[in-house]
Amino acid sequence: MTVETAGPILFFDGVCGLCDHFVQFVLRRDRAARFRFAALQSAIAGETLARFGRSAADLDTIYVLTGDGRLLRKARAIFFVLRQLGLPWSLVAIFGVLPTFVVDWFYDRVARRRYRIWGRRDACRLPSADERARFLG
Repeated sequence: MTVETAGPILFFDGVCGLCDHFVQFVLRRDRAARFRFAALQSAIAGETLARFGRSAADLDTIYVLTGDGRLLRKARAIFFVLRQLGLPWSLVAIFGVLPTFVVDWFYDRVARRRYRIWGRRDACRLPSADERARFLG
């Protein structure tokens, strides 16, 4: 199974409350419906990430496969998403000028506490009928 990269794909932890909030945030603001989504727990995430030498079992990491075939992770993935959403969200991406190890340090601190703060779901949220076509796997 291969994933066409016609648009960016956001790979997220499907049982993480924070990840679910972020996906909902993107869905509400991505008026052009550019982004597609796949839970890290899906087969499509496992196969796609393996092509890049990454593991979908690393649930502490969010990934974005860009339309031009690049795989971004952690803070760089978040900054990419926010830039694509336009103003005012793209202003946060100004922090992208910082070195990756700095912004990922902050990302890792949040990721380590995300279940404790935002909770953990027993299963991935089912998308609405309107959203279903944007979810892969």
